[in-house]
Amino acid sequence: MHLTDSFARRPRRLVLTAICLSLVAFPALAQDVDWDAVSITSQDLGGGIHVLFGRGGNIGLSTGADGALLVDDQYAPLTDKILAAVRSITSEPVRFVVNTHWHGDHTGGNENLGKAGSLIVAHENVRRRMNPAEFADLVGRSDQAAPEALPVVTFNHGVTLHWNDLTIEAVHAPTAHTDGDSIIFFRGANVVHMGDLFFNGAFPFIDVDSGGHVDGLIAAAEKVAAATDDQTTVIPGHGPVTDRATLMKYAEALKMARERISERVAAGQSEDDAAADYVALVTGIGTDIGWAPDAAGFVNAERFVRLVHRSLSSR
Repeated sequence: MHLTDSFARRPRRLVLTAICLSLVAFPALAQDVDWDAVSITSQDLGGGIHVLFGRGGNIGLSTGADGALLVDDQYAPLTDKILAAVRSITSEPVRFVVNTHWHGDHTGGNENLGKAGSLIVAHENVRRRMNPAEFADLVGRSDQAAPEALPVVTFNHGVTLHWNDLTIEAVHAPTAHTDGDSIIFFRGANVVHMGDLFFNGAFPFIDVDSGGHVDGLIAAAEKVAAATDDQTTVIPGHGPVTDRATLMKYAEALKMARERISERVAAGQSEDDAAADYVALVTGIGTDIGWAPDAAGFVNAERFVRLVHRSLSSR
């Protein structure tokens, strides 16, 4: 399905809502941020794996004799700070960047790193969604992504990199946060980077207009839980590093929310009416992982209900 087809079939209100929800995807729309005030910090996870925190999605870093490998790269204005943080850990250059999905808070540094010689790897839908002219105009971008920002290696189901004495597997998670999400397994280090398939401590964002769906989000969380153990370190797209137990709580919360909201969809309740009753729909779900009717964040409880309802209504 082309993005233009998706938008053409939606009422004007939903189109405007979708555009507003998509603003997080584009670094140009973060122009009011004081980038000088952003600090990049790191956490050593062992096995040559670190996570870098700044503004935007969490960055995974693999270091070793082969060179540095990044998972995501936040926003373009932060590239110098990110590279400085990498240099504080390793003197090796960044050889690879693996994108977990296409949103700009995870891919905004692609152009800078691509020009510097990094090889960018991602699911084929990441390249497709980063570069459609018909979508760029809707969000106020005057041109398509620069060639250097686009993945030069793409895959359909998955790809494996044998790097820094690790087996690094990027596995596609279909129709989840978007239609181009990848789970990154660092085999040997017992670390997994989930990108925005997992928001730790907050309601997740389901980008329905980029092919996302609550069922895919649940399936991805369950897939990772089944493929890991109690000692696995889990890097979420946003929020602190955590473990398999927290991921399993997140999966259960998603399933409970889906069950409640699907009943409203089956009964013919509109998105607006379901959203108006968001307190009842989320109360008692995910309280131990930061979900609450009054929880703040990019996706609050009402917006989460809307996104789940919209994804269930789209099939």
